[in-house]
Amino acid sequence: MKQLFLPKDYHSSLDVWQTEKAIKFIKDTFQLALAAELKLRRITAPIVVPSGMGLNDNLNGTEQPVSFEARVLSGRRAEIVQSLAKWKRYALWRHHIRPGMGIYTDMNALRPDETIDNIHSVYVDQWDWEKVITPEERTPERLQLCVERIYAALKRTEFLLSEQFPVLHPFLPDQIHFMHAEELRRRYPDLSAKERENRIAKEYGAVFIRGIGGVLADGTLHDDRSPDYDDWSTIASDGLMGLNGDIIVWNPVLQSAFEISSMGIRVNREALERQLKIRGTEERKQLYFHSLLLEDKLPQTMGGGIGQSRLCMLLLQKCHIGEVQAGLWPEEVMRECEQAGVFLF
Repeated sequence: MKQLFLPKDYHSSLDVWQTEKAIKFIKDTFQLALAAELKLRRITAPIVVPSGMGLNDNLNGTEQPVSFEARVLSGRRAEIVQSLAKWKRYALWRHHIRPGMGIYTDMNALRPDETIDNIHSVYVDQWDWEKVITPEERTPERLQLCVERIYAALKRTEFLLSEQFPVLHPFLPDQIHFMHAEELRRRYPDLSAKERENRIAKEYGAVFIRGIGGVLADGTLHDDRSPDYDDWSTIASDGLMGLNGDIIVWNPVLQSAFEISSMGIRVNREALERQLKIRGTEERKQLYFHSLLLEDKLPQTMGGGIGQSRLCMLLLQKCHIGEVQAGLWPEEVMRECEQAGVFLF
């Protein structure tokens, strides 16, 4: 996607104050529905973590977090979180959460290396969730059931929003379709990964693409993933690689695929060792989080992040994420949006 895409004849269905009211309604409604579907308790989350412990999210392994010397840590460095993928698993261990139960947070993060466009911002807000599972539940079937429950919470929110704001008509399909990244590659071998996402999202309206991060049959990756939280390398019972994926829907305003969530069953000790070796990052074994996992002290979990502004943007049928969050935008983007009547907070 280009840095800025303004759909022809675009006009927001809600004014600024209606938008603010609707944002609160979506966030209040969805988080309660998500917690009920997945049996999650809300937990307070950090915005800063100590450096050098492996608790911050490395994302794809190349993005650099905001860091600073912290007087409270006697001058040692601390980092603004990029997401809480690993911290949540650590928190489940500290809180002694039993299998079948989990936690969710209101995560606020900064990603200074993010490429800014209609759906990406330096500021990231999402519901980060994580729940404890048993080793026997590390299966594609367990993953699919979880995705279906998240999608049910999404559909419930969409319906209740349309009741509160009748100008907003539901558009998401009743069911979400499931497909592995390798199956998608075989279906559209001449398309790029993003083009495949667009094609399959437009066809089904909502799809979960599994196995993101592992090498496909042609030697490529559908997309990159960090080696130390999602399990993208385990060969599952169906013979396909990976126990993770993305929830993607068709965005009718942007006329493109639209990622709502990246999630999955997390690495166990074997998967962590394998994935660190594949990515050439075995030095991470010395970090605190990784050593706990390699010593089998951390629970088996599944989890993910669901973008709050992404969800609001989708359901409110907005063309730019800046219409639902107070972000940081280049001057030329602010100017073009203002000229087009698109109000950025």
